[in-house]
Amino acid sequence: MATLLPNPKPAAAPTYHIGCSGFHYRHWRGAFYPEKLPQGRWFELYQQHFRTLELNVTFYRFPQLSALESWHQQSPPDFRFSVKAPRLITHYKQFHDCAQLLADFYSAVQEGLREKLGPVLFQLPPRLTYSEERLARITDSLYPAFRNAVEFRHPSWWLGHVYQELARRRIAFVGQSHPALPDEVVPNTQLLYYRFHGTPELYKSPYPEEFLRRVHQNIEAAGHVQEAYLYFNNDIDASAIGDARQMLALTGAQR
Repeated sequence: MATLLPNPKPAAAPTYHIGCSGFHYRHWRGAFYPEKLPQGRWFELYQQHFRTLELNVTFYRFPQLSALESWHQQSPPDFRFSVKAPRLITHYKQFHDCAQLLADFYSAVQEGLREKLGPVLFQLPPRLTYSEERLARITDSLYPAFRNAVEFRHPSWWLGHVYQELARRRIAFVGQSHPALPDEVVPNTQLLYYRFHGTPELYKSPYPEEFLRRVHQNIEAAGHVQEAYLYFNNDIDASAIGDARQMLALTGAQR
């Protein structure tokens, strides 16, 4: 696991935001949520343990302002949401003719989540291979006023000049632990974003402490990261819960 693009100017330790990719999993009942706890109170319990959430429901359904406002109202003042962009933009249209969709999406998340809005995550499909045209199409589409993070799912994107071009636009390259992809921490901006999908079993395997410690050490070694958003997507068997708790302990971050 290589640390890339080190910054010669050392900085204070990053602020860590550590949580899960979603929380509304029925298979967490009994493993995390008490058997008799109503689903309407699951988020209440989740936020007793974590202070950030990656909203991935917005990937499947275009976010409604009323729903986002509800998330804002239900969460404490220091809570932060990362929001995953709709697959209509990233997978179906692949940023073609998406100006109005992007405008509507950015407007909804800003108005709905306000000061609790963290990074905006754009996950690309595995079939999307690297090309200069595709990179330019993506970077030209994103609004620079937001903290954007892009997650590629094909290994052809792990290139130094991709990191640099994204950095020039202040777009974070999303590092990830995934069975089919490099697991490098890529600190190309002061915002770092890393997703744990589970390996060797995707969305299931828990992580050994050694791997989590290496990720933490690589983030710290970069020297310039100001905020690090770390999310666990290995929800099967509630592995994400235990791993996120362990990472909170390793980083010394407050829940």
